[in-house]
Amino acid sequence: MLPQMATLTEEQQMLRDALEGAIDRVSPVGRVQELDNAKTFDTALHAALAELGIMGIGIPEEQGGSGGGAVEQVIVLEVLGRKATSMAVFMVVHFMATRILRENGTPEQMAAHLAPLLRGETKASFCLTEASGGTDILSAMKTRARRDGDDWIINGNKMWISGASTSDMLIVLARTGEHRSRGLSMFVVPARAEGVTATEVATMAINGYDTNSLALDEVRVPGDALLGQLDNGFPQVIATLNGERMNAAAVAVGIGRGAVEVTRDYAMERTAFDRPIGQFQSVQHQLSIAGIGIESAWLMVLEAARKDDAGEATDVLSSMAKWSSARAAVHCADVGMEIFAGAGFDSDLPIQRYYRDVRLYSFAPLNQNMALNMIAERWLGFPRSF
Repeated sequence: MLPQMATLTEEQQMLRDALEGAIDRVSPVGRVQELDNAKTFDTALHAALAELGIMGIGIPEEQGGSGGGAVEQVIVLEVLGRKATSMAVFMVVHFMATRILRENGTPEQMAAHLAPLLRGETKASFCLTEASGGTDILSAMKTRARRDGDDWIINGNKMWISGASTSDMLIVLARTGEHRSRGLSMFVVPARAEGVTATEVATMAINGYDTNSLALDEVRVPGDALLGQLDNGFPQVIATLNGERMNAAAVAVGIGRGAVEVTRDYAMERTAFDRPIGQFQSVQHQLSIAGIGIESAWLMVLEAARKDDAGEATDVLSSMAKWSSARAAVHCADVGMEIFAGAGFDSDLPIQRYYRDVRLYSFAPLNQNMALNMIAERWLGFPRSF
């Protein structure tokens, strides 16, 4: 691993070291690549993360979690981004689900749904986006929930839903009122409920974690499936979406740093004109510039996480961290592929996985231009542009 510029506490460094050791033991790079090529979820690594207590980070110990907060989560996600990209994306969704349940769930909901998630016994999927709109979800939301006695009936379709085919529980946002932002509610829906159909989408990246379209056809759930306040689902989830941007930025940093590391190692071994290509100034400069970008982005991610732990607003900083991390990580992967050259096409080598997987963060969970729109409006004070 390359030296990292940011300073962590002793406990945070111990967390990083323990996680890296577990991944190297259970899913070394060769196994990760084999599972990625086979488009298979890493159940052994998932179990190892649960045993290590990773699933409970961000949830207080008195609520069954492992303690820690946003900083510990981004440390975990950066390591996973470097070593096991698909599992990193899975954990972004997992941390969203556990935060939503902790902040909005009743004691009964937390006992039934949060506790098994923290133990790694179940998986959850967050079902927000629809085919007609990702960023413009408030206008595009067509999924609806209506009362039927004491129950709710949910109808609609979701798109680009991570983990829906392999999860046990779905957190579904549906329109329950006509107000644009105060008319959405969250529901906990069993993934195998009658009327729920998840269909995996054939994607080019994040091969170890499924992406799906989701159909909800007259899905009946009990009244206590409502998560949080009626018609207040979107405001409740805003803090989670800010955290998702920050966590996604951490994964992007990990992917970018992983690309730099494997390219550095390759450049030290690959020879041309009787010397390692890492001795050539052009290679050194390209990797140095890529490394500077990703280290700078990591400092911003850590600062956003520290502010989140302190209870401060992170909408602007998390958007800055996401934009800068995605841009830097894509550059790292591009440089890596150029230096690997023809060897970069070898599907047994990780550089092509970094190159493919990092593309996710050019548009998710918020595309780069929308991140800039938010920064311009809320930091620079410009009028809203959309």
